[in-house]
Amino acid sequence: MQVLRTEALSPKPVQSFLAVARRFDRQVAPRRTPWQAMLGLRVEQLIALLLILLLSPVMLVVTLLIWRSDGAPILFGHYRVGQHGRLFRCLKFRSMYRNSEQMLRDLLAKDPAARAEWERDHKLLNDPRVTPIGNFLRRTSLDELPQLFNVLRGEMSLVGPRPITVAELPRYGQVRWHYLSVRPGMTGLWQVSGRNDVSYDERVELDRRYVESDSLRMRLTILWRTVHVVLYGSGAR
Repeated sequence: MQVLRTEALSPKPVQSFLAVARRFDRQVAPRRTPWQAMLGLRVEQLIALLLILLLSPVMLVVTLLIWRSDGAPILFGHYRVGQHGRLFRCLKFRSMYRNSEQMLRDLLAKDPAARAEWERDHKLLNDPRVTPIGNFLRRTSLDELPQLFNVLRGEMSLVGPRPITVAELPRYGQVRWHYLSVRPGMTGLWQVSGRNDVSYDERVELDRRYVESDSLRMRLTILWRTVHVVLYGSGAR
């Protein structure tokens, strides 16, 4: 049974992006010593491992629900931009139909309103690609549990900017340097400030504000507010 499906990436744009990212040497995040950074990484990896063990029964149930409703693959690996421009596969439980890419192309070709919404927000309010079980997973944020493995591998943090694609990076303007200076997070200031109810420009501003104000107190506050957001499904869709 196929477990993971990964999006295809066009080599030319990716190579061009990586060439630029390798020249990136600005640091806009609050300064940390190498020892502090390594300690923070190890603590997050330990927490991620404990959460994986604790939530493994939940993840097993979600796996069975996806398999029964739409078969394999169970996971979807979407390439996102990590710290210093490194690309990584951001893992999620699959919440869309297996032919979702073709469905999107067909929809954008025949529906100008949907195409304008996609170009503006890189999301669709009423997305026909999402399966019934996928709607439930998104409302409860259960689809993002596999990102704990990204944290375990050091690709993501528990708290940080929302992980974005290569195509989205130019839309961040100068704020892209803020984004590239830290690891993206499973949750962050955007997720606890309205999530999908805020505009794309507001999301970029929230990421900038988080990077410039990052502190242990801020991270703990975001984690606490995340619990409320998940329980009540605020802004989730």
